Amino acid sequence: MRVMSLVFLAVASTAQPVIAQDLDAPRPIAGTETVFIEEMTWMEVRDALLDGMTTAIVATGGVEQNGPYVASGKHNFVLSATTQAIAEELGDALVAPIVKFVPEGSIDPPSGHMRYHATISVRQETFEALLTDIVMSLEAHGFLDIVLIGDSGGNVRGMQNVTAALNEAWADQPSRVHFIPEYYTEDIYSCDFLKEELGIFQQPDNCVATRNEYHDDYHYSSIIATTDPERIRARQRIEAGLFSINEVDLNPLEQTIENGRRLVAYRAEITARAIRASIAAGRAP
Repeated sequence: MRVMSLVFLAVASTAQPVIAQDLDAPRPIAGTETVFIEEMTWMEVRDALLDGMTTAIVATGGVEQNGPYVASGKHNFVLSATTQAIAEELGDALVAPIVKFVPEGSIDPPSGHMRYHATISVRQETFEALLTDIVMSLEAHGFLDIVLIGDSGGNVRGMQNVTAALNEAWADQPSRVHFIPEYYTEDIYSCDFLKEELGIFQQPDNCVATRNEYHDDYHYSSIIATTDPERIRARQRIEAGLFSINEVDLNPLEQTIENGRRLVAYRAEITARAIRASIAAGRAP
């Protein structure tokens, strides 16, 4: 313990103080075109808030097994596409860094997705504490509507709990938290849209997360392909004659990517509509 204390003191003594900057100082250069907070400078975020960009999107993904073809960051890759589209659809929203670590099963002994390599899990209380601190940080900077969405069903309970707890604590404050289940649940996995709008019919024809033993489907594969086809191992699967999912051919790749873009726009329209409704309800007398 004494050794650890000495190490801490040594590190603390060499730490550089944060340079105080004038919070009202004008930006010396033009900003950049992005909705992602982590890609913005603090001045750009400040000015966006002053311009009315007072909605923040906090999206929860995960790192888990997704079969032999899809990278373990599946949910995070999907959210990198859908959150941008949602923010652009809303017009007054920025996107917080995606929460990549979520409950995926017990760690010891391993259960759920934790039985498979590459999965990273956190305890439920860790997840809720992380979400709480993220949302409170955004509120401290002046965001008025903080939206929680999740790309995985296992994230729902934590988002519901944090939303309820903070809204109760902020009952007399202007900021509100909005959990938007419609992002995930309205036409879950876009099953109806795939059949009715894109003519994609997967087999077996049941709308579940896992078909043919793969934790993957056309909805996920095509959206991920819009971010990087390597994340669904397109080249390798084409070479091996395995570029299909649930009996749907993913060739030509260009068409799969275009369908993915349409799915992103569809999920964004669903979610933006639900966010507007939730914000309006929260502002009602």
